Order: sequence, then structure tokens, then C-alpha cells
Amino acid sequence: MGKPLSIDLRERVLSFVEAGHSRRAAAQHFDVSVSFAVKLMTRARVTGTIKPARQGRPPGRGKLAPFGGFLGTRGDAEPDITMPELAEELAKVTS
Repeated sequence: MGKPLSIDLRERVLSFVEAGHSRRAAAQHFDVSVSFAVKLMTRARVTGTIKPARQGRPPGRGKLAPFGGFLGTRGDAEPDITMPELAEELAKVTS
């Protein structure tokens, strides 16, 4: 997954389009994709913000979500623990 473009660039594209230029012209001027310019303007109109949407899985979901507290505490207590050691300890706790 790629990184979102900076807020500064988003603001400049928004200002350029609001100044009367087309989205295509903004994309060419700022060397971004036309899709980005179109989606940015749609996002600004619909949500009122140009901040990028959150990427990735929603927090608190996934296979290890129920063990988040244990894993965080264990990782903080011993930062050099290896994944196999952590998996072994987790297996002991869950069985």
C-alpha cells in the first residue's frame, strides 16, 4: 500500500482547481494522476476535508486482536523477544 500524498500538495491542487483550472490541468501541473485530482476534489466536496482516508485494517480486528493486551505488555517487558518465543508464550497462555 502506498503512502498518501502530503497535505501541502493536496492544498495546492485544491487551490489550483478552485482558481478555475480543470482537474486534468491540476494533475499535469503538479505531476500527479488525474485520478488523484478528481478523487481529491470529490473528497473535499463530500466530506469537507482533504485529509487522506485511513489505510489498512480497522483497529481492533484480526486474529490477534483478542491478545493485543498480552502481546503489547510482553513486547514492552522484553523488547528483544523473537516471534517464535512470543508465539510459544501465547500458545501457553491460550491453552
